[in-house]
Amino acid sequence: MFEYLLNVINWFIKKLYQPCDPSSLAVIRILFGFLMAIDIVEERSGGNIDIIWGEPKNCHFPLFPFIRPTSLQYISILYGIMWLGSLGIMLGFKYKWSCLMFIIPYWYIFLLDKSYWNNHSYLYGLIGLILTANSANYFWSIDALLNPDINNKQIPYWNYFLLKFQIFLLYFYAGLKKTDMEWFEGYSMKNLGLHWVFDPLKFILSLNQIDYIVIHCFGFLLDLTASFFLVVSKTRSIALIFVGTFHLVNSRMFNIGMFPYVCLATLPIFCLSDWPKNLLTNKFNFWKETKKNKNCLYGGNTIGLKKKFITFLVVIYCGLQGFLPYSHFITKGFNNWTNGLYGYSWDMMVHSWDTILVVVKVVDNRTGKEHFLDPSAWTTNSRWNKHADMVVQYAECLQKNLLTELHEQSLKPKSSSLITKYLTSNDISIYLDVWCSMNGRFQQRMYDPNYDLLKANWSIFETPEFLMPLLNEYNDYRKMMTEIQNHVYSWSNYSDVLFIADFPGLYLDNYIADNLRNVSLTVLAGEVEYCDDEDGENIIKLSKGDRVNVQSGVFHKVTTISDIPSSYMYTYVNKTQENLKESDRSIIGNKRQFSPFPFIEESGVFFENLYKMFSIIYNSILNMLFDVPMVRRTRIR
Repeated sequence: MFEYLLNVINWFIKKLYQPCDPSSLAVIRILFGFLMAIDIVEERSGGNIDIIWGEPKNCHFPLFPFIRPTSLQYISILYGIMWLGSLGIMLGFKYKWSCLMFIIPYWYIFLLDKSYWNNHSYLYGLIGLILTANSANYFWSIDALLNPDINNKQIPYWNYFLLKFQIFLLYFYAGLKKTDMEWFEGYSMKNLGLHWVFDPLKFILSLNQIDYIVIHCFGFLLDLTASFFLVVSKTRSIALIFVGTFHLVNSRMFNIGMFPYVCLATLPIFCLSDWPKNLLTNKFNFWKETKKNKNCLYGGNTIGLKKKFITFLVVIYCGLQGFLPYSHFITKGFNNWTNGLYGYSWDMMVHSWDTILVVVKVVDNRTGKEHFLDPSAWTTNSRWNKHADMVVQYAECLQKNLLTELHEQSLKPKSSSLITKYLTSNDISIYLDVWCSMNGRFQQRMYDPNYDLLKANWSIFETPEFLMPLLNEYNDYRKMMTEIQNHVYSWSNYSDVLFIADFPGLYLDNYIADNLRNVSLTVLAGEVEYCDDEDGENIIKLSKGDRVNVQSGVFHKVTTISDIPSSYMYTYVNKTQENLKESDRSIIGNKRQFSPFPFIEESGVFFENLYKMFSIIYNSILNMLFDVPMVRRTRIR
């Protein structure tokens, strides 16, 4: 048995060290470097370095507490180094150094703020690591021109294997994550059939059929099977067409930066390793292996310590990437209504969110007075409020900023912010109330609104105790909610409905804006008390099926008094939309995600942001060398 296992290991090592043509990997290197040069400016927000990283009080959400943002000057320099690194990768110049110049700042910025994490951001970092380890500069590179010894030199198969494995995992795990009833029942993605890319299908399918059959069913099957069809030579050509079309469609439908193009750029990894040379010599067999044309040939039989060590590292890397997307049973502190942080899970598009209310309450424990803070204060995006770990980090950041401003107020009274004018001590508590809906459910609370986040007992290994459970008992109501929506929409072009669910003993303080009319509240399940005066005297008890008219322009309170969670709905007419001119309504109603010259417009935005990025970098260098003042923009809320 031991001898058999040893033979398998030796075979695997020899397989990883088969010599392969370097040209296919060179094409992927060139395209990846080019796309990252764009991504750094766009999705890494190179054009907005000063807005995101320039305010010292801005709250960031690092994966590890010891990772802290550096000054604007230094982080601007890092952006410049990272961009030059991507350019060096593309050109294949000083390749290893260029990879390090790109990957070190990239992972630093990635780990610095979880609120910006995406699956594709994680993927870029992994591809960068793989390219750093391999020899992608052995063809079509400046290094190869300067050093003839490496030009067109064959490279070991593990250079290809690692990248193949990573891309295989990308599709396969995305398919596995869609083996979820939320996806199978069609609740994950809604109203995508309205997009212009599906216009040809609208002659034969309804919008609901496009959403379910094309988006959910076909999307699941493609993700789950694409990797296998790409690996098998007989099905590779068809798979390339389908997967390529899939990514081109996604590039128009979603604002996901370079992700579709990176996927397109890495697809050739499954083709013959010498397909670029075949293309140049008019041999149009890019993907099918024959007896005369194998993409890799067996090398020598010598297995040294270096080969064993590299094989060990390859196995460790593959095992880690296979495990992390399903490691949520360990990292429970990152779980909320879904498992793990959106960034290494590959659960792409499985969950959609609709947030209607975020309330940040600061309580002065000396006086007992409550003060409310804009939830966008000291933040540059709103994704933090969906994750318990980031909620705790935000509360700690708020405490630090508020107490700093309180101290500044004692020294310079005119320098205080609006809220610190009313704080009387350092003894404060911070509470958060987030109302959101996941995959078309009722709007409900995500966190306990009575939990002081500054005293949070949070651990990476424990489920957050202040996280409220997802009300799955009302999942079946979604069909009824759709029917009610369709009925309410039939009243007029300006009528709408909002569905709410709440826990026993909790209440919703709600304000109905003046631009809404014919507002009513109807109870769907449980019992509530409705009160619309400050004295709390005009209390109306409502049970399932009961309805009450709600006055606009005033606050009212809805308290759940039943032993089970309550659910209710608001129906209303939007007077603002109703009073719009017919021409304005026509523009809004016909607005579609279509641009006749998208790439021209996008390239214009790119060059504008590129200019901004290098202006900030140039200003940072002048500041560091000659103490020239930094010009910094601030975010307009």
